[in-house]
Order: sequence, then C-alpha cells, then structure tokens
Amino acid sequence: MAVALTRGVSENLNKCLLEFLDRAPIDPVLAAAQHREYERMLASLGVRVITLPAEPDLPDSVFVEDPALVLDEVAVICRPGAVSRRPEAVSLAKALKEFRNLLYIQEPATIEGGDIMRIGRNLYVGLSRRTNLEGIRQLADLTAPYGYTVIAVPVLGSLHLKSAICSLGDGAVLANREWIDATHFSNYDVIDVAEPWSANVLRVADTVIMPDSFPQTRALLESRGYRIATVDVSELQKAESGVTCSSLIFEG
Repeated sequence: MAVALTRGVSENLNKCLLEFLDRAPIDPVLAAAQHREYERMLASLGVRVITLPAEPDLPDSVFVEDPALVLDEVAVICRPGAVSRRPEAVSLAKALKEFRNLLYIQEPATIEGGDIMRIGRNLYVGLSRRTNLEGIRQLADLTAPYGYTVIAVPVLGSLHLKSAICSLGDGAVLANREWIDATHFSNYDVIDVAEPWSANVLRVADTVIMPDSFPQTRALLESRGYRIATVDVSELQKAESGVTCSSLIFEG
C-alpha cells in the first residue's frame, strides 16, 4: 500500500524562505485547512497518510519533500541548501527509519528533494540554487548500487527542478521548458504548460493532482486523456510550493 508522509503546517509559515516570489501575507490557519484537504485527497486515492506534528520553529517544514528522498530500497536523507531547513531532516529520518534503511548526504554537498524527479531507475536532479554538483555526485554514488542512474539537469528559472518539470507517468512529462535544460528529456513526450507555474503536478495511481489555479493547463491535460483532481493550495503557493512538496509518497 502506498504511504504518504506529511507534516502539519507551522504557525510561522509567514516566515518561509522565498527566492522567486514577492512576499505576500499567508494565513497559516487557512493554509493548514488546505493542507488537510490535500491529505484527504491522497487518502481518497488509496494512500495511507501519516501526518507528523507541525514544527512551529521551522517555517518551511510542511514541505517534507525537500529533506528526504524515498526509493524502493532505501531513503536518502538530504542536506538542504537552505541552512535554516536542515533541522527538518531529524524528525523525518526518525519516521522514515520505520520503513527504509537510511543513507545520508554529507557536507559540503547540498541537495533538496524538490530537485529530484524519479522516472523508473533514472533520477533527474536539478543543479539549482539549493542543489550543488557535490550533492548530485554523492546521490549518484549512494544510489548506484541499487541500479539508479543520476542525470544532472541545469535549472534556469525556478527554485527546484520539479517547479519546472514533473512526470505524468507513461513516458510523458509536463514542463516549462524556459526554466530548465529540456534537452535531457528528448526521449519523453514533453507536454508544454499553458501557465508558467503549472508544471508541478503529482501522479497518484491513475490520477494527476494539481492546484486549482491553473485551469488552462488542466484543460490541456484533460484533452490528452488524463484524469485530473484539483486542490486549493493558494496559501501554500505563496510559500513558493507545489503539490509534490507537501508529501513523501512511497510503497510501505
């Protein structure tokens, strides 16, 4: 059964880090309500949701995707490029230890899960503001014994790789080609976004989850035969997030 590890919203979400968006007031109560709806959607799709307690002193900690990567065989505990986010990994590692053996990225490497897109045995890793070459090298060394190939992808216009491209399954990806070096994806069916920030989507079973704020991209995907489910994550989006950021999904 698929498991989704999530975490409650910090009451200090307004203090989140921002790189590409101007700061706007965030209602943490509304953000928490939206996050619970997101969790309910995952549960409705057959995923067992395990919610960790909120970390009030860690504003970005609801975005559990970044401090860890969970593969079929092991979990890799990342070393975030944002120093203030590194303490988030402690409680995540404790929770993941129940499911996987743990491997660790070491200093001076930095890498964040939002920069890692898995398609089969390929791990596409964004070379970004948060992930450096040493992080990519260490991830390649740690995962090679399990049959994974790591491919570095320069990120040109977004915080993380998965802000610019996400897997739709079945050999297709949804992408904003202006934000990445898309030459690495020539073997895939690349579907271009209709709205710049809409590439971050989450495939769960036969459903693609996406924010409800991108109707043109939704219509495009539906015209291609995808089953779409939308969620209101407007407050979380003010923290420069997408729908992949708030969960770690893996087979339990």
